[in-house]
Amino acid sequence: MQDTFIIKPNTAASLRKRHTLDAKGKILGRLATQAAGLLRGKHKPIFAPSVDCGDFVIVTNAAEVALSGNKMETKAYFSHSGYARGAKMTPLKRMMEKDPRKVVYLAVKRMLPKNRLSDRQMTRLRIFKGAENVASKQSVN
Repeated sequence: MQDTFIIKPNTAASLRKRHTLDAKGKILGRLATQAAGLLRGKHKPIFAPSVDCGDFVIVTNAAEVALSGNKMETKAYFSHSGYARGAKMTPLKRMMEKDPRKVVYLAVKRMLPKNRLSDRQMTRLRIFKGAENVASKQSVN
């Protein structure tokens, strides 16, 4: 008789590892799918969709991420305040100039499932604009 094994959340937390992804020259979407898979733990044989068994992910060189096609000029991010006429469209080019970490953050966040675990999984994501001083800021618990 076969039994289904589902890992306990405490055991999954003790098995977490750190992964460092270098965004220099990588396509944004492919980087985000790789980071989302590592945050969820889909690369592990103990993966269960209802258990938070993912790892820590550190993304460096977020300012040097690549985009395919003409997205730098055409892509825009939509946000709404909730009030009438509260819609805002922010071009990707302006977001990259202001804070490229937010572009990578939103790409990874939107690739995770919309459930109760996604907020906890996103706390294990660290994004750095460049490669300098990353070793000193890696104090992830």
